[in-house]
Amino acid sequence: MKILEGQVALITGARRGIGKATIESFARMGADVWACARSFDSEFEEFCSSLSSEWGVEVRPLYFDLEDKKQIMASIKEVRKVGQITCLVNCAGIVAESSSFAMTKAESVMRVLDVNLVKQMELTQYALRGMADGGSIVNLSSIAAAGGMPGQYAYACSKNAVEIWTKMLAQELGVRSIRVNAVAPGFVDTDMGNQAAGDLLDRILDSTVMKRMAKPQEIADVIAAISSNLFSYMTGQTVYVDGGGASRNG
Repeated sequence: MKILEGQVALITGARRGIGKATIESFARMGADVWACARSFDSEFEEFCSSLSSEWGVEVRPLYFDLEDKKQIMASIKEVRKVGQITCLVNCAGIVAESSSFAMTKAESVMRVLDVNLVKQMELTQYALRGMADGGSIVNLSSIAAAGGMPGQYAYACSKNAVEIWTKMLAQELGVRSIRVNAVAPGFVDTDMGNQAAGDLLDRILDSTVMKRMAKPQEIADVIAAISSNLFSYMTGQTVYVDGGGASRNG
């Protein structure tokens, strides 16, 4: 179903995990995509090319380091030369090693907050200058924002802040009819998801209804769906996709 036909999306964190699955979902649903990754990768180039051929859309790799302001600015300028984007998906993010509060280092907290919140905000500021009115922004939150990830103080704080930012930005951009929402996955079968879960995985999954981790594509399809006009009256919301309750019952 081509619910994103005619849309142009910029998706960060696109090389692996949820981000990679998201560019596939957007392409399958008819959108042209700027697939953002940190550095050149021949396999990633081939993946983007194969998506373009399979779904008859443009999937263009775009390389920049989210922690480098100059690279962000240069990349957004490149995008604007081609045309306006209509959808922005902030998938990029990092997670620190799980630890008790007493052992959580301030430097680790600062870097996670910087990448998962501050740099996302900075990228969004630049992207909005070339974004069409009536578009959509989706930020990636997590069940950690609701206290569903023990030992992840920095990550949980960063994602909770993402949800507050999402609500505030939705209010400000309503005048441009740009919708802003967040998707909060439960534990997802990705490198990051497995790193964050660690030894707690069995206990955490036992608290969910579905008793398993999510597949990246299951999260990506939700991101793509709420970016479409099927959800044209939804903004300022966080959609929890957590397998049935880990974020609230764990």
